[in-house]
Amino acid sequence: MTLLALIAAAPWFAVPLIALWRARGDPSLDDSPLDVLPDPPLVSIIIPARNEASNIAECVQSVQASFYPALEIIVVDDHSDDETGAIARGEAARDARVRVIDAPVLADGWFGKQWACDRGAAESSGTLLCFTDADTFHGQELLTRSVNAMRARSLDFLSVLGRQLMRSFWERMVQPQVFAMLALRFGGARAVNASRRASGKLANGQFLLITRAAYDGIGGHAAVRDLVAEDLGLAQLLFRRGMRTELVDGRRHLATRMYTSLRGIVQGWMKNIYAGARSAAPFGSAGRVLLPLLLMIAPLANIAPPLVLVLGLLGLVSSSALSWAALATAPTLAWWVYIYILARDIPRSRVLGFALGYPLGSAVLAYIIARAVFRGRRVEWRGREYSAR
Repeated sequence: MTLLALIAAAPWFAVPLIALWRARGDPSLDDSPLDVLPDPPLVSIIIPARNEASNIAECVQSVQASFYPALEIIVVDDHSDDETGAIARGEAARDARVRVIDAPVLADGWFGKQWACDRGAAESSGTLLCFTDADTFHGQELLTRSVNAMRARSLDFLSVLGRQLMRSFWERMVQPQVFAMLALRFGGARAVNASRRASGKLANGQFLLITRAAYDGIGGHAAVRDLVAEDLGLAQLLFRRGMRTELVDGRRHLATRMYTSLRGIVQGWMKNIYAGARSAAPFGSAGRVLLPLLLMIAPLANIAPPLVLVLGLLGLVSSSALSWAALATAPTLAWWVYIYILARDIPRSRVLGFALGYPLGSAVLAYIIARAVFRGRRVEWRGREYSAR
């Protein structure tokens, strides 16, 4: 084992340690009280839904069960061709707080989700607006703690990081790869909140809580109507306008199952991972030019050491390369054991197996990135094609 091999493997030891350091001390929604303060503001919860028949009832019911006393729920049926609208109207018939509206024909230059959110906001009455996805499940304490956090810290905008539910093999193999890459880029919620650059701001579109004054002040969703990552766009725009934004950990209170199949994972992240990442690229305009390369660093860095290790065991590379591969693979494997334990949706008895399979997950991620870069600003989602800003 040569000194050169040890030096060459140093980044594989350093990067996980830096990531852990940046994720330390994240603010938690549990730090906010559960008590409902006097004269609670009306919160309008707006749920854009397109072909969400399998999720919409559970989502609406979870919001209905909230401890928060002053809320209205607006489901915006975005031209679904399944039973989404009928199911949502069934919930509305049982609860006067729930309304269902049909989104008008999609306006030119708009993404469907932003258009539905905009229409829902126009129909709402709350002084606080909460935009949430139709595949989310809300804990009973989520809204109360979120409103209290906004009040206590005089925030204009609060986004909550939830738990990502993963049930199938491919969800468990690939989803942690994407979230780990995001953590390497942004750090934890504490690092995001401390960032002094708009490009360092991050939000989770599965739960966005914003004052109506701030929302109207930036022009609402019209300001991000043609962005793939509208949540990121809103957080960055609000920050640029001098408003107070925060990201908090709320995994005990919010859960989402984003995708249920490999096909869904590929299509979903192919939509977001390149076109959406352009507004969060580091190093300014140079970062945007280099973005395809920057995105590929994480998956290729994961794949390279075990690949060289296999080649070395077959006698196809030098002993020094084999030493480097062994040194670099060890901390990477430890990192993925930690990530899969953190994911919580994988039985402890299977964590090591999934961690050992991390090169497969990284290879799928590299494939998604390559396809996304090839498509560029052209994205497709739920039967619609868009050209992102």
